[in-house]
Amino acid sequence: MRVPKIDIHIHPVPYKLPIIEIDGKPFPNWDCATPEELRALYNQHGIAKAVILPIIASDNQFRPLTNEDSAALAEKYPDLFYWFCNIDPRGIGNTPDANFTPYLKYYRARGARGVGELTCNLYMDDPYVLNLFRHCEACDMPVTIHIGNRGNDYGVIDELGLPRLEKVLAMFPNLIILGHSQKFWAEISGDCSEAVRNGYPKGKVVPGGRLIELMRRYPNLHCDLSAGSGCNAITRDPEFGYAFLEEFQDRLYYGTDICNPYNVGMLYLADFLDEAVDKGRISEAAYRKICCENALRILNKD
Repeated sequence: MRVPKIDIHIHPVPYKLPIIEIDGKPFPNWDCATPEELRALYNQHGIAKAVILPIIASDNQFRPLTNEDSAALAEKYPDLFYWFCNIDPRGIGNTPDANFTPYLKYYRARGARGVGELTCNLYMDDPYVLNLFRHCEACDMPVTIHIGNRGNDYGVIDELGLPRLEKVLAMFPNLIILGHSQKFWAEISGDCSEAVRNGYPKGKVVPGGRLIELMRRYPNLHCDLSAGSGCNAITRDPEFGYAFLEEFQDRLYYGTDICNPYNVGMLYLADFLDEAVDKGRISEAAYRKICCENALRILNKD
């Protein structure tokens, strides 16, 4: 039986930016999706609600999405949105011992159920980032991370093999971390290398993937299946993908990461999951957990 899906990763906007011609070309040439545009897409793919992730780090994108924007959208469209809040580890005094707890409690009282997407281009084990993780753990706020490269990129920095992620998982065993991005998902295969970790590797998944090792070792590591990176990791080798979905069904979350209404390719995973359960390739229990129940466990937590 199909279940209404919850999209764990979305970046909507309350209104479109005006398009202005700059040097003979329209600028900007794209914008994020509005709630109305998202609703139209969701109705086609059985998606009921989504989790707004604010974008506040200046090294990520042209158009920020603030905590206040996100809260306002969730309040205006309660049938469509949940939301996470976001905090830059350099914020609130630009010190590695900043007290983020009052801010996290404030946003939680306003409905935020997690933190993310964390995109600041700092090392994952930088004292500033560890301080934020410490407060998120204390406040029982899961964190969605985007793993990036150092410079000319965005996201918390880690190297091939994800050594800094493992350090963080060990340091904060009660903090749920939702992994995301090409650098995270490429590690699903044992042949991950510098040459492929920034993209979307194709072909069979080779045994010995670092991500599999970390998932089996650290129960606080969860996976955000959104974007081309998550979808590619699951669908590049369907037989492996089905087994992965079954083994880690309690810690996987359906998502899209739609950044504009033309990102329809981000919706392919919904169809893949529907087909997998229809053909008996994954269990009904796994399907329900991944599509909505795991998300609801976080989102409905007091």
